[in-house]
Amino acid sequence: MHQRIPRLCLLINHCVFNLLGNLERTADDSALWLAYRNGDNEALGVLAERYYGALRRYGMKFYVDESIVEDCIQDLFLDLWQNRDRISQTPSVKFYLFKAIRHSILGHMRYQQRFTNEESLDWDTSLPENFNAESLLIERETLNSLVAQMHAHMEALPKREREALYLRYYENMSVADISGLMGVNRQSVSNFLQKGITRIRAKWFVTVVLNLFFF
Repeated sequence: MHQRIPRLCLLINHCVFNLLGNLERTADDSALWLAYRNGDNEALGVLAERYYGALRRYGMKFYVDESIVEDCIQDLFLDLWQNRDRISQTPSVKFYLFKAIRHSILGHMRYQQRFTNEESLDWDTSLPENFNAESLLIERETLNSLVAQMHAHMEALPKREREALYLRYYENMSVADISGLMGVNRQSVSNFLQKGITRIRAKWFVTVVLNLFFF
């Protein structure tokens, strides 16, 4: 019992610092975005370095070649620089970049006739290597088991629920941003999240709690 309390404290502290870090990054992003729009190419470089990994992970979820994702990311930042005089300030740089890369990749898929509408969109259910590695704060063996179970449950979800869950709980996006990114209203996003969570909660959440408390 005594071992459970420190673990829960660590988990709570991690969540708090994560939230504060996200708030600080949002403010920093806004300053960098403003500097970029004023002609600071180093500011755009910092944003590109900061979000390259996240954009690449998200792009690969659409089952396109790695080279296509890389090209889309490079074209995105090149377009941003060339059109900086016409780009407006945004409340969320991350949302802007994710929406732009999604639009670019779907445009490529349309060109290849691999995409006709949102319902036909396929979605990779594999989880990032570091998924929950810090937030769960549990032993690697237990983590590997949980990730395998989570992967199996995610595979069973409809494609749009998978994307909504990924954006909300891995990329920490708001419902409003996910709504804009996926091109649906907020209620639809809430429904995707609610249904997805409901489908996996009984099988997966209980397992997480048991591992958190007893391992």
